[in-house]
Amino acid sequence: MNIIELQRALRQLRLGGIATVLETRLHQAQAEPMAPIDLISCLVADELTRRSERLLDRRRKQAAFRDPHKTLDNFDFTFNPKMNRSLVFDLATCAFIDKREDALFLGPGGAGKSHLAQAIGLAAIQQGYRVMYRETHVLLDDLAEAVADGTRKQFMESVATVPLLIIDDFGMRKLPLTAAEDLLEIIMRRYERASTLLTSNRLCGAPHKRFNAESSFMLSPDSDPAIFSQVEGSRFA
Repeated sequence: MNIIELQRALRQLRLGGIATVLETRLHQAQAEPMAPIDLISCLVADELTRRSERLLDRRRKQAAFRDPHKTLDNFDFTFNPKMNRSLVFDLATCAFIDKREDALFLGPGGAGKSHLAQAIGLAAIQQGYRVMYRETHVLLDDLAEAVADGTRKQFMESVATVPLLIIDDFGMRKLPLTAAEDLLEIIMRRYERASTLLTSNRLCGAPHKRFNAESSFMLSPDSDPAIFSQVEGSRFA
């Protein structure tokens, strides 16, 4: 069996990572003294690395972040000295996901809530968690489409069981009359079973009329978040 045949066989065995680097690793083994066990170890490590990277890429795509490059590294904490940095980094450790706690970011528009929420979502993916990110109106649109095509049960199951659900920009748009009931159902199905991170400007002086049933959702006694952060300051560029 020559190199090409061996690479083809490896891909049939779903060992594409080894197949990709096999020739390079064989040249390395010839160029420098390498015991057979060391060569095999390198090839296995290459396969594991490739699988890990593909899993992370797949989960980032499944999360459907609006801005997939928002991280804590490129967030400018200096623009807002009042921000609770320690809480943000505590959330990025994802301990709250293990505890099935919820988090709420409140602040005016442009204060960086969405950036931080997505950065925490990316951190969660890197630590092995599945994440779903949706702007509030997009989540409700997805639900409406699921109702229309008869897959509401499956959609609600996927939303209810993902370890971290990020609902962004709550209250930024006027929503349908059924929005409060739909969102409350999602929150309550996840309550103490999985973590939800919600961002909103609702309690920061914004006009409440933009969401027609906010009180039945935000002020429900059964849906108080365990972790709260007030994201203050001027607009974040």
